[in-house]
Amino acid sequence: MEQYKDRTAVVTGASSGIGAAIAMDLVKAGMIVVGLARRVDKIEALKKDLPEELRENLYGMYCDVCDEGDTVWTFDLIDAKFDGIDVLINCAGVFRETSLIDKDNSGPIREVMNTNVIGLIICTREAFNSMEKHERNSHVVHINSIAGHQIPFNMQQSSHNIYPASKHAVTTITEIHRQEFIRSKRHIKVTSISPGAVETEIVPGDYRERYGEIPFLQPEDISKSVLYILGTPPHVQIHELIIKPFGERF
Repeated sequence: MEQYKDRTAVVTGASSGIGAAIAMDLVKAGMIVVGLARRVDKIEALKKDLPEELRENLYGMYCDVCDEGDTVWTFDLIDAKFDGIDVLINCAGVFRETSLIDKDNSGPIREVMNTNVIGLIICTREAFNSMEKHERNSHVVHINSIAGHQIPFNMQQSSHNIYPASKHAVTTITEIHRQEFIRSKRHIKVTSISPGAVETEIVPGDYRERYGEIPFLQPEDISKSVLYILGTPPHVQIHELIIKPFGERF
């Protein structure tokens, strides 16, 4: 992590869960962190859990990654204010319950795809523009899911819906980004982190009732993996990291 000390990281979906944990740990590791979310007050509230001397290194900014104009404007502002973006953590994601064959399901499906796929692509495009301009070693991390590699099978529930498809897209997009970054002639790494079940707000409240007592990871487990990935030397690129809680069934 020493290579990124005093440099700028952008974390989407930073108001809670995995995004909040990553934002906090990056600040503690010496980075300037801009947390993006629609609930900026929650990012500001995180500062109280930081050492006083580090609180000024966490900035909260409003951004709806589903709004392309808003996203472009926000990334331009960050680039200008913080002298470029060195690390992007794409953590914004949603999970909606419906079925692909339900009537009137287009709203939830579009929300998942717009957030988990289109939003990730636009944020990465804008961060890349900054990284390319400043010509420093940089890194993009996509927070993916184990569902991006296999679809959990359940005869009784329709809750997984389009979510696995959106995460399978992230798995493919990661490789496309890797190839495009190489062609750009810039030293920009990309990594996909695919956790199993993580205890966050995205998990439905009755999840344990449906599936029984299943093991969960904590957001901090994923955050520590981000620190490890960013700490690898320039010649090492971790392409995919799958993290499961011990005893996970799939």
